[in-house]
Amino acid sequence: MLRFILTAGFVVLFLIFSIPLLVIEWILGKFNMEMKNRTSLAIVNWAFRVCLFFSGVKVTVLGEDRVPKNEAVLYVGNHRSYFDILLTYVRVPRPTGYVAKKEMLRYPLLSHWMKNLHCQFLDRENLKEGMKTILTCIEEIKSGISICIFPEGTRNKENDTFLPFHQGSFKIAEKAGCAIVPMCLNNAAGIFEDHFPKIKKAHVILEYGTPIYMNALSKEDKKEIATLVQKEIESIYHKNKQLV
Repeated sequence: MLRFILTAGFVVLFLIFSIPLLVIEWILGKFNMEMKNRTSLAIVNWAFRVCLFFSGVKVTVLGEDRVPKNEAVLYVGNHRSYFDILLTYVRVPRPTGYVAKKEMLRYPLLSHWMKNLHCQFLDRENLKEGMKTILTCIEEIKSGISICIFPEGTRNKENDTFLPFHQGSFKIAEKAGCAIVPMCLNNAAGIFEDHFPKIKKAHVILEYGTPIYMNALSKEDKKEIATLVQKEIESIYHKNKQLV
């Protein structure tokens, strides 16, 4: 339980003591939004790295050279753990917003930092509001902010299985004209979810697949893009199981 106490304690202290930083970031955003994006990225990156350190996580990253550095992209990944966000966010080379469930807005301070990072809050029960979120993501990418989405729609609680990827998630890349970057996590749930409420040392594999550009696909492949990306991530997942 020591790792849980250290990690949870740090998160609570960070959120409390970062209130002045939120004020500074708000003021900075009034004058220089680009600088605010960079500083918010750096602050949260640091906090996430501390959390991963306290958790005792060892991460092996593969294929990071495939990720475009000079353009905004749509990251698409499998989702098994709350730690998926920490594990992937510390690797992003540019400001990146995550698509989260709207219930995250209930948590003060945390939701403020998420908004600073351009996270979008999805109402899964309201189709009209969901479309608004998709449109906002498209505009964010066009403005240079990458977006990360977990198209299973929720955390998958079963090892070695995948929930169907939602086709609507990929409309973001199609309309924004950006690359889809598949990313696959192995053993992320081994940090926390597999033995809740304990946090244990775990070796996680994070691999990035080859970027996919929708405008380079045939009409048939565009229609099946959710299935194509899911199959690629599943292939990487099963390939890397032996490395954990």
